[in-house]
Amino acid sequence: MRTRCDVAVVGGGFTGLSVALFAAQAGLSVQVLEAGRVGAGGSGRNVGLVNAGLWLPPAELEQALGPAFLSLFADAPGVVFDLIERHQIRCEARRDGTLHAAHAVSGMKGLAARHDAWAARGAPVSLLNSDAMAEAVGTRAFAGGLLDRRAGTVNPMGYARGLARAARSAGARVAEETPVSGLSRDGDGWRVDTAQGAVLAKTVVLATNAYSAALRPEVAQCFSTIRFQQLATPPLGAQAAHILPGGQGLWDTGLVMRSLRKDAAGRLIVGTMGRLDGDAALGASRQWAARTLRRWFPELGDVTFEAAWDGQIAMTPDHLPRILKLDQGLYCPIGYNGRGITTGTVFGRALAELLAGGDPQALPLSLSAPAPIRMRRLRGGMIDLAAAVKLRL
Repeated sequence: MRTRCDVAVVGGGFTGLSVALFAAQAGLSVQVLEAGRVGAGGSGRNVGLVNAGLWLPPAELEQALGPAFLSLFADAPGVVFDLIERHQIRCEARRDGTLHAAHAVSGMKGLAARHDAWAARGAPVSLLNSDAMAEAVGTRAFAGGLLDRRAGTVNPMGYARGLARAARSAGARVAEETPVSGLSRDGDGWRVDTAQGAVLAKTVVLATNAYSAALRPEVAQCFSTIRFQQLATPPLGAQAAHILPGGQGLWDTGLVMRSLRKDAAGRLIVGTMGRLDGDAALGASRQWAARTLRRWFPELGDVTFEAAWDGQIAMTPDHLPRILKLDQGLYCPIGYNGRGITTGTVFGRALAELLAGGDPQALPLSLSAPAPIRMRRLRGGMIDLAAAVKLRL
């Protein structure tokens, strides 16, 4: 572990590792400090959808942050897949699109509006009716959907580990199992304290997003946290060959969102909002996952699950991310609202360019100060409550 560096990065997820990779390539000395293993936080627990844009529809996003921001994030999947190809990251990457599924007929109105807005901007999107959606997914559980061919899927933990390898190859150092216990000014720079010793850095990037409360409580006041849980079946082989045959992953329009992806080994990974209740063998989450797959794919019969996990997501009231400037030389990007793969990668690259001497005006959005939100715990609690009820329906 370096004791002195140009850039100290706290957090070994998509953002922190992207900062490390691009900053090291720019000639800066970089030390990443990860409390657990690489990807142990929200990054490795991601659904694995590499989507274009953000949570908001494109017209609202363009109005809020401008056409340049919209264009950048319309092309964000390309940034991710180019990195994967350039660094030969083994993460089951497929760029066959993603499916935004209408959970009911009412969901088609919003999807049609998104389709029209993206199509008007030249994006390769298709609005699928119920028959086309049934063919794409292997079930008639959805009223239709939106296929976005710019997007794709990855194994998120594989992507995080691949970014770490690429960052190390570029000269960055990545220290795992190294939680940060303190952060304080040291002259013109920063002192980052760990049990393994202190790191003195000119600048610091807190790439902890939804996991920021312990180190910088004022950051955690800027968003609500919700949890998203997933359960994975064993490899199903030919039994699941008809499910997502085109290789897309999906998420739906329901208030309590659900997701589905099939990995390279043939496992079905089904997810929904809310805290994991139990584990892969027992508990309300396991029962919900079994019921959901039975409703969608009754031909599978009773399925078992071999893994279960959940992770935290940072949600802002306006569904827009932030890049916080907490102090001179102390930056903290937050609020990805469920779009962590692309946002973390793009923001990480942009911050690295800034730290290498770039113009702050070139950042995807303006630097801002922390702005606490009202009733943040209530917002997250309401979603958790709705999700807990949904688990039992």
